[in-house]
Amino acid sequence: MTIDLAARAQALEDALDAADERLPTERADEARAVVAHARERGGLSAEHTVAALAGATGSGKSSVFNALAGRELATAGVQRPTTSHALAAVWGEGAEPLLDWLEVGRRHEMPEARRGLVLLDLPDHDSIVVEHRIRAERLVERADLLVWVVDPQKYADAALHERYLRPLAAHGEVTVVVLNQVDRLSAQEAATCLADLKRLVAEDGLVGARVVAASARTGQGLDALRAMLDEAAAKREASTRRWAADLRTAATAVSVELGPGSRREPARPTARLVAGLERAAGVPTVVSAVRGSFRRDAHAATGWPVTRWLGRFRPDPLRRIGLRTPAARPELARTSLPTATPTVLAAARTAVRDYAADATAGLPDAWALDARRRATEATEGLADALDQAVAGTQLDAAKRPAWWRAVGVLQWVVLGVLVVGLLWLAVLAVLDYFRLPPPPVAEWHDFPVPTLMVVGGVVVG
Repeated sequence: MTIDLAARAQALEDALDAADERLPTERADEARAVVAHARERGGLSAEHTVAALAGATGSGKSSVFNALAGRELATAGVQRPTTSHALAAVWGEGAEPLLDWLEVGRRHEMPEARRGLVLLDLPDHDSIVVEHRIRAERLVERADLLVWVVDPQKYADAALHERYLRPLAAHGEVTVVVLNQVDRLSAQEAATCLADLKRLVAEDGLVGARVVAASARTGQGLDALRAMLDEAAAKREASTRRWAADLRTAATAVSVELGPGSRREPARPTARLVAGLERAAGVPTVVSAVRGSFRRDAHAATGWPVTRWLGRFRPDPLRRIGLRTPAARPELARTSLPTATPTVLAAARTAVRDYAADATAGLPDAWALDARRRATEATEGLADALDQAVAGTQLDAAKRPAWWRAVGVLQWVVLGVLVVGLLWLAVLAVLDYFRLPPPPVAEWHDFPVPTLMVVGGVVVG
């Protein structure tokens, strides 16, 4: 399975940016540090796997380090603490920037039989010197593969499990626990200790962690441990898995701080909210203006051509409140609607706050309180925002109905019939004036057709 560390780091950073001040500062700083370290490690040598030997005083950690290195590089003895600074055994070239990032100054270049491995001997994590413990913990946070060396006397130490192993529960794939000094035990005792250690590791949540019995003095179990390190160096997956686990752990911690997320559908506007905003925005007035303007336009398109021009003198309700055409810059647009009364605005603000409270019910407190606070702040400019919303709406953009055109054409036809009838009567009148014989006039049910055309044209028009 391919792990895209860059995408995961970016996703966590985006979540932290979104959480902003709703996340405790300490938790946010820890998560951001993980993101930074993951990116830093990703930019360093991918050819090397950093395996850190960590352990308590007297666990034989330095002896195991020497045995794995095949040389006496670390000082192992009765003086405590033995290791004050980390020591590195390096197989392969090009690890200098990586070691600089780890702040490991004591380095030994090893023969190239095992390439791509950086083996660290850390200071004792229970050292009486605080500075030593800090160095050890810092490297535990940055190593790719963690090898915890314990001894039969202190393998069940609560400090080891509670402070170090349990917080690494998600890192089982990159964790090895070595029960050292088994040569001091009988076969039965060694088996019992090993079984108990496996139980404790499982209880710590380290799924997939490998537990081996070893002896730095006799070499027992070291071949298996050495093979694990060589395999990790060859696959070059430990670093990716380690930082993927760190990012997952940090993301989980952030999620816990913020509380469970809500997967319900977004709350729909309530009738009370819609009604409150409509009154505050002057929607009833706008609706009346749209109706009046529509009728005015309809009369202009379908009225009797002889009198429709009089409609131009009738005021346009939409133009009167500044809504006939949208403004070139909607953000600056304003209407001429009457200002909402304080009572109406107060009711609208209350409806907004109540809606925000209902919409955020069940959300984590940090998110709900912030959303409600922002909703309350936004209501201060509610009147202006509503007016701008109305002003930016194209209220006269509706397509003209087809029947307008049909009726308009019919009106002109009727007017044409009226004109023809008038002209016909005028011709008859002229002929009669000059006492000329008139042509026969068609009739319909004993009514002259020209007269019917004039009367019908006026009535129908």
